[in-house]
Amino acid sequence: MRPEREILHVDDDPLMTQIVAKRLQPYGYQVASLNDPTEAINEVIHKNRRVVLLDIDMPGLNGLEVLKEIKRYDGGVQVIMLTGLVTVSSVLESVRLGAEAIFFKPLEDFEELHQALDRTFQKIDHWWDALHDLSHRKRVERGAETVEQC
Repeated sequence: MRPEREILHVDDDPLMTQIVAKRLQPYGYQVASLNDPTEAINEVIHKNRRVVLLDIDMPGLNGLEVLKEIKRYDGGVQVIMLTGLVTVSSVLESVRLGAEAIFFKPLEDFEELHQALDRTFQKIDHWWDALHDLSHRKRVERGAETVEQC
C-alpha cells in the first residue's frame, strides 16, 4: 500500500500554512498544518508523515533543529524547507542536514514547489516499489525452499 500524497507543513505563521494548503490542494496534495514546531516530531512519528514542508525561522525551536530531529528519527522522511530566512548559512545547513530542497517566501508561483514535491513522492514510490519487490522475492525464495524440502 502506498502512502497518499500527504504533506505536513510546519510554520509558526497560521496565514502561511493556510495559503500553502489552499495553493497545493489543486495539485492533489493533502496538507496537515502545524503552527507549533515543538509538535512536529510527534506528528511525524505518530501519523507516519513521510513529507514535511518546514520553515526555518520559528520561535522556540527553529526549523533546522526540527529537521535534525526528523532525520535522526528517520532519514527517509523527505523534508523541503520553505522559509523567509534567506542566508547562505541557512541554505548550506539545510542541505547538510538532509533537506531535499529549499524555497524562499513569499512564493509567487507554486509550480516549482509542486515539481519538487512531485519528485519527492516519486522517490518515495521508488522505495515502496523496491520494498515490495524485495518482499515478493523473499516469498518466492521461501516457496522454492518449501518445494525443495518436499
